Amino acid sequence: MLNKINISPDRQKLIVYLVLTCVTFAVFLQLNQSDFINLDDNIYVIQNSHIQSGITLEGILWAFSTNYAEFWHPLTWLSLMLDYQLYGLNPGGYHLTNLILHILSTLLLFWLFNRMTGEIWKSAFVATLFALHPLHVESVAWIAERKDVLSAFFWMLTLCLYVYYTEKTVLKRYLLVLFSFVCALMSKSIVITLPVIMILLDYWPLKRFELKRGNLVLWQLQEKILFFILSAVFSVVTLFAKYKPSVKYITFPLSARMTNASVSFVTSLEKTFWPHDIAVFYPFHAQIQAWEVIGASLLIILMSAAVIATVKRLPYLFVGWLWYAITLLPVIGIIQVGYFAMANRYHYLPSIGIAIMLAWGIPSLIKDEEIRNKLLFPAAMVFLTIMSVLTWQQCGYWKNSIELFTHTMQVTKNNYKAYSQLGYAYGATGKYQQTIDNFSEAIRLKPDDVMAYSGRGIAYIYLGQYQSAIDDFNKAIGLEPDYTDAYNYRGKAYNDLGKYQQAIEDYTNAIRLKSDYADAYVGRGAVYRELGKIVLCCQDEKKACELGYCGQFKKSKENGYCR
Repeated sequence: MLNKINISPDRQKLIVYLVLTCVTFAVFLQLNQSDFINLDDNIYVIQNSHIQSGITLEGILWAFSTNYAEFWHPLTWLSLMLDYQLYGLNPGGYHLTNLILHILSTLLLFWLFNRMTGEIWKSAFVATLFALHPLHVESVAWIAERKDVLSAFFWMLTLCLYVYYTEKTVLKRYLLVLFSFVCALMSKSIVITLPVIMILLDYWPLKRFELKRGNLVLWQLQEKILFFILSAVFSVVTLFAKYKPSVKYITFPLSARMTNASVSFVTSLEKTFWPHDIAVFYPFHAQIQAWEVIGASLLIILMSAAVIATVKRLPYLFVGWLWYAITLLPVIGIIQVGYFAMANRYHYLPSIGIAIMLAWGIPSLIKDEEIRNKLLFPAAMVFLTIMSVLTWQQCGYWKNSIELFTHTMQVTKNNYKAYSQLGYAYGATGKYQQTIDNFSEAIRLKPDDVMAYSGRGIAYIYLGQYQSAIDDFNKAIGLEPDYTDAYNYRGKAYNDLGKYQQAIEDYTNAIRLKSDYADAYVGRGAVYRELGKIVLCCQDEKKACELGYCGQFKKSKENGYCR
């Protein structure tokens, strides 16, 4: 369209880069005022002493050696350490880093498709939809999902470097692609499908298959073998990190996971075009209506058959559909990674495939060039403007945990997780009766919700209802015998009731299960002090002090203890 008013291609690209940056920044800017949320942000930042040590040699070694939080993603940990050095515990800084990474990924995505196709405005549409889709707010707004935006940045960079390599297939460029891919894998293993995406791009739009002679499979295998080996290795590492035999983990039957996968696949596709009822957690429902499964399966089969049938004439539909399906497949829920049915963050990279289908597919349906020029640009602007407004609205729900999970309850049904997290949020504000009410509702919906029993028990402690607290911790421990927090807080309840021996046993069990559990050392030290066992008290207080809790012991130092 801008060609008609004599704007050079270079100027057009510059306009796209500037508009993408400014609009994306403006739509997401309100996140700068958002707080941490109580779902994983505590694990990743607020209560993570390694992150709060900043970039140190010890921290770097920890990042590369730990599978803490059930992932091995050292670059994600290092990025959060750097943020802590820059911003401390100011959540606005972490949100800003996420937003910058999201914008950089968007700009790289535009460069990628424009470089491959020379289609400035189609490439701009793909990048803009990626930047401004409301389902992507979760990846950008959730500080604990730094791994999403960081891995996406390296995903885009890897593909850009790959295109650069295909223009001149020399070793130096190949190694750059390989290095960037390793960085992506060390940010989040979800990028394991990237080698397959490279093959798709070789087919279209790079058209490298047409330029090669001989055995195409052997050529692809030789070129991509190191990438596939890395993907396999990181897949094994991820499964190993997720597998914890000491934790009681209820798995859903394979049949339930398969039926959920087909419905979730189509639901994600539906929300791409009609982003409604967006929640941070969608409960897994083992019982899904047969018509839903049949309808979803038929749609997947029909769509797949259609793109295969038109692959020669409309290769972009084939590539876009496979991009969506292949990148979504590892996280669709066939391999269980949680108790949720689907997750918005898993739409982040797959959505690019649907954007490709729209950007190149819709113009191919309109044969008349004049009608195409008059209709498509304003239609795309209206569509993207609607997406921008919905994204801005969605960002507002991430203001804090109470706002987020209240909204989640409003747009989902029987969401035990929303009630449970809302219970924790009210507990943090001292509203303990509301805390108990929300945890009780979570338990009603999911009677084996260990965290809800533990959270309600903590609230009972603050209200001085120690026996009710102990009953809840007993239930939590019965469901998960190695649940450290339940032992720790039951120890607190016993201590407040004056049952010191039971308190010591519980604190000791918590320490046995988690040797660096500073709070348990603090609690057990306090019990020993009450019993006059000063040597044991000092040992625990010194250990807790080594773990960063020195400020807890002012009273004992004033009394001459533990100097």
